Amino acid sequence: MIQLRGHHLLCLLGYRGMGYSPAFCENMTTVYEQLRTEPETMIRIVLGPDDLCAAFPQDQVAHCENRTVYQRDAEIVAKLGLEVGMERTWSTICGQVALEVKPTDISNLCATCRWEPYGVCADGVRIIGEGGVLPPVPKK
Repeated sequence: MIQLRGHHLLCLLGYRGMGYSPAFCENMTTVYEQLRTEPETMIRIVLGPDDLCAAFPQDQVAHCENRTVYQRDAEIVAKLGLEVGMERTWSTICGQVALEVKPTDISNLCATCRWEPYGVCADGVRIIGEGGVLPPVPKK
């Protein structure tokens, strides 16, 4: 069981190896690759810091408890028709994304995210919406 907060449900779709530190990227890559290769993995939607936040670098100012992050979580969970505490497979969550989210929604849902300008999350939503599969994390 992987615990994820609302906005990380979309972040994972756009993960392409970029992150806050090598340790953060290692953790994110592990989670991403598990979900990509084992889509029946169970996800528990949580309120607040999750299994990805756990690897946020200690030497950086964490944003995991910021009001804006909680707002983004709530908006994304609601958009997907989910609720905190629900347990679903990753493939079910991706199905909800395909039904409820368009690539152009990312610029609104994630307007304040530092990763949004890269376009990778919108691309991940596009891939899922077209019935495709997410790519492996690029080798560095």
